[in-house]
Amino acid sequence: MNNFDWCAPTRVIFGRETHLQVGRILKEYGFSKILVHYGGESAKKSGLLDTVLQALDEEKIAYVTLGGVRANPVLSLAREGIRLCLREGVQGILAVGGGSVIDSAKCIADGAANPDEDVWRYFLKEAVPQKALPVGVILTLSASGSEMSQSCVITNEDGWLKRGFNSPTHRPLFAICNPELTYTVGRFQTGCGTVDILMHTLERYLGKTKETPLTDRLAEGLMVSVIEAGRKAFEDPEDYEARAALMWAGSLSHNDLTGLGRDYVMQVHQLEHELSGRYPQIAHGAGLSALFPAWARYVCGADVMRFAQLAVRVWGEPMDFEHPERTALQGIKRFEEFFRSLEMPVRLSDLDVRLTEEDIRIMAEKCTFFGKRTLAGIRTLGQPEMEEIYQLAMNG
Repeated sequence: MNNFDWCAPTRVIFGRETHLQVGRILKEYGFSKILVHYGGESAKKSGLLDTVLQALDEEKIAYVTLGGVRANPVLSLAREGIRLCLREGVQGILAVGGGSVIDSAKCIADGAANPDEDVWRYFLKEAVPQKALPVGVILTLSASGSEMSQSCVITNEDGWLKRGFNSPTHRPLFAICNPELTYTVGRFQTGCGTVDILMHTLERYLGKTKETPLTDRLAEGLMVSVIEAGRKAFEDPEDYEARAALMWAGSLSHNDLTGLGRDYVMQVHQLEHELSGRYPQIAHGAGLSALFPAWARYVCGADVMRFAQLAVRVWGEPMDFEHPERTALQGIKRFEEFFRSLEMPVRLSDLDVRLTEEDIRIMAEKCTFFGKRTLAGIRTLGQPEMEEIYQLAMNG
């Protein structure tokens, strides 16, 4: 096990009707004016936004609002939010939504607290934020885990570069997690969220091998629970226990708990960022499910026993000691079949895009940061390897 430094300071208020406490919670922290940041029309149509604003009014907390966050949030809206925060003198940001809204709020929080610095420089790793406005969350989608993580991912429309960075400055102060708010999430987004939660732990599990037996068991237990809950929520959107399991798993899957002591780079996530950065209409979870089977088969040979262990412990596959590669490949197949059962794509040709050789070259080139990096892992990926994975994912 590697040395590690772990801190998960986000306060989690979890359970039924907990979103009704938001005004009181903000008042506890001494906020008198905030930015309420949200996505599209669903927050309005569902009545959630009105409920949140009423709770703020009752506690005499002033606010300004900014909606319009879309899947794969963009830098231009975050810049608008930064200007709004500076003009209005808000003390913090309340993100009402899923991972896209939370990431946009984090970007705004960093930019508004450091107005003399171009916020995009943080994503390019050219600067480090020294502080951020506090961020609170009312979670409406179980997927990204951004409500407890240091991660923030934004797409810059100038060049369609999708980039992320980690910083303790913008880790949320609190997260209100009411599984009931996810009842209206459709089957497609439920599938996407289930995939994203799984991949956050799966990619930690399939990093460079280290002896981490306790972390392994935590990760395996979470994946088994997510598979079970994902199936139930997909079939019955108002299964509270399934929705609750997915919501809590999403938080635990990306607050680093399931990767402690391990070396890992989320290679599939990095490959997917270039895909949905180039084609913003592709949902992140769908991009991950389309890429994972190809990536897994491509790198599997570099650590067959790790993939075989995954197949045995998560899927209950019998271990073929004479041919462990068969067990390993069967485990990958089981993930592929599970994604299909959630009506998720399992190859790029399942998506509503047709990639050319030039598209693949450009995505791979961007993923290397134009030749400045490779992706370490079970198997190190440079541009040629990335192109091969994209090609394999296209053809199945």
